[in-house]
Amino acid sequence: MKIKILIFLIFFFVAQQSFAQQNLTISDVFSLALKKAEKIRIAEENITISKEGKYKALAGLLPTLTAFGKYTDYYNEKIVNNQIIQPDKSMLWGVTLEEKLSLGGKEFINYAISGQNLTKTEFDVTSFKEQYLLRVAQDLYGYLIAKRAVEIAESNVERLKKHRDAAKIRLKVGEVTKTDLLRAEAELSGAEAELIAAKNNLKVAKAVLARDAGIEGDFEIIENKLRDPYLNLTVDHVKALAKELRPEIRAASISKDIAKKNVDYAIGSFFPYLSLSATYQKLDQSPSNQMTNKESKYAIASINFPIFEGGLRRAEVSEAKAKLRQAELQYEDTVKEVFIDVESAYHNYITFRDTIKSLEDEVAFARDNFNSVFKQYQFGLASSLDVTDANTFLVTAERKLMEAQYNYQLAILRLRQSTGTLLKAFRDNEIVAQETDK
Repeated sequence: MKIKILIFLIFFFVAQQSFAQQNLTISDVFSLALKKAEKIRIAEENITISKEGKYKALAGLLPTLTAFGKYTDYYNEKIVNNQIIQPDKSMLWGVTLEEKLSLGGKEFINYAISGQNLTKTEFDVTSFKEQYLLRVAQDLYGYLIAKRAVEIAESNVERLKKHRDAAKIRLKVGEVTKTDLLRAEAELSGAEAELIAAKNNLKVAKAVLARDAGIEGDFEIIENKLRDPYLNLTVDHVKALAKELRPEIRAASISKDIAKKNVDYAIGSFFPYLSLSATYQKLDQSPSNQMTNKESKYAIASINFPIFEGGLRRAEVSEAKAKLRQAELQYEDTVKEVFIDVESAYHNYITFRDTIKSLEDEVAFARDNFNSVFKQYQFGLASSLDVTDANTFLVTAERKLMEAQYNYQLAILRLRQSTGTLLKAFRDNEIVAQETDK
């Protein structure tokens, strides 16, 4: 009996821990996304594929060792003048070491390209991870905005309930008409409908965040103030940072170098191929005689030079040069696209950062204004319409401030992504502001 109770308690404790609410910071959410998101794991497989491509290119440089064997069972043996022309059966086996290289160095060029392609893939994966982390950040702040929208809607409902109750009291004493009460109840009904919609939006935002970040079970987000490294930087400083660190630009630069090497690789087809091989073989046959060569060792060196192949090599060189021009243009286009991206992110960041103080003042004014108008309404110095207008002004101001505050935090992460520093800042634990930064 005691054992059953103990097992039940252990099971209850484990189940309670499994369903307990998780409190996650933005760093926790990013960690989960990098570990569990299927899209990131799919992208990381590209690095494995590129590594195997490098091994394949290395295989083209190394000699091949081949073992061979052949067993022959003849219909009958043939002997002429006591010499075996055809034995009854024979077995031949041996090994061959062979190396085939282009005198134009194509194999070495291909190996160098495979190494650069691996580096380019790593930059591509870094770029994808940063874009995905930004997507997760958008989901996270979308969830926080939805959560705050529910709180604003609940406060709005509470204020309008007080207004409705005040209208009932004044109607009873004959200070207002029933129109005032009906208007107050209509405003309250509208606010309650908005609250229901806000709660449903919160559920959707939470589900989207959990899906993209790979969060399992119930959770809550702990809000942290983000470190802002761009307070004293101009747009030109941010552009210079992006040109140096943005993985898309670095990948495009490597693509340009790869295209140059591909031209050299195509030109290498005009050079002859050198083949070297060494073979050891052994022959066993029955019947056998002294004239049978039972063991052989030999080496072969040959050069092959294609004279005419229908213009294939010239076409390959022209194609490689065209792809080089494409890569150079693609690099210039990538730099321009990144600069546009940086300018957009920077100006959005400035907009949200510099408007927060004004919006805070607007909210403070709207709250004081509503409190004043509501008191005036209680004493018959303001109309129901005045209260409704003051409340609408307050709700609008609160929503604008809330969105600006969260969009400012998101704009910092957007700037980090546009400069190619988001993933590094996360890994170096520089996303969230430390106590010394506050």
